[in-house]
Amino acid sequence: MSVPLVARWRVGALSQPSGAGQRPRGETLRRLLRSRSAIIGGGVLAVIVLAALAAPLISPFDPIKSNQRLSLEAPSLAHLMGTDRFGRDIFSRVVWGGQISLPIGLVPVGIGLLFGVSLGLLAGYYGGWVDAISMRMVDLLLAFPGILLALAIIAVLGGSLTNLMIAVGISAIPDYVRITRGTVLSLKQREFVLAARVIGCRGPTIMWRHILPNVMAPLIVLATLGMAAAIITGSALSFLGLGIKPPTPEWGNMLAEGREFLQRAWWVAFFPGAGIMLTVLSINLLGDGLRDALDPRMRV
Repeated sequence: MSVPLVARWRVGALSQPSGAGQRPRGETLRRLLRSRSAIIGGGVLAVIVLAALAAPLISPFDPIKSNQRLSLEAPSLAHLMGTDRFGRDIFSRVVWGGQISLPIGLVPVGIGLLFGVSLGLLAGYYGGWVDAISMRMVDLLLAFPGILLALAIIAVLGGSLTNLMIAVGISAIPDYVRITRGTVLSLKQREFVLAARVIGCRGPTIMWRHILPNVMAPLIVLATLGMAAAIITGSALSFLGLGIKPPTPEWGNMLAEGREFLQRAWWVAFFPGAGIMLTVLSINLLGDGLRDALDPRMRV
């Protein structure tokens, strides 16, 4: 193959695998908009996010200030979701709690993507001792279930919002490493990567400019579904008393406070639990729609 031919190939096809091609963005967007699950999930998630962002405007009461005279009042026009044992308005606490619970799903995914994708690219592309050391580190993390690993990290760092997000993010890293490494191993011997080497592209350039774009589709789906898992893990840690501490409103610790009143004041635990359920369900529905839209086998 002559150098001019390689140069022309680089301009036209170096950023995509030979033969397979990449789905046009417009087609992917059309498939996503035709997905009923993605539309429903995205719509519900958008409402939840907007409610959390607008909490100072839509919450009728202070989420922390107590009023013992209103203790355990049932849902009414004055208190749409009732009150807890301290007389605090549950609706106000739920919408303010979204400002904490939603970032617990977003920030750990960012941590997992940053470190997991970088490590997976290096391990898959260079192989050898880099791959061996990287995968032994991943095996060490995988030796512990995600929730137990997060518990151990919280026990060492202490309970706070920052430490909670770090703990959940570290527990998510192995999934991104494995997905990235496996995809890189299948791509690095493809013709478009070999052509990049022939024209003198260095390893970092090949990884970040030509391999990474072809790894993004599975990573986007994994990150979307990982947000739901991170919210559940963060809420579980707060429920166990190892995450956000009361009286700060967070769905997990609100659920823990309400477990004592399930028989006589069901609303105390029901509404924060419903917030977790609806958020996780909407993210999963959106993730299913993204998976179908980005899967080349789903072409019509």
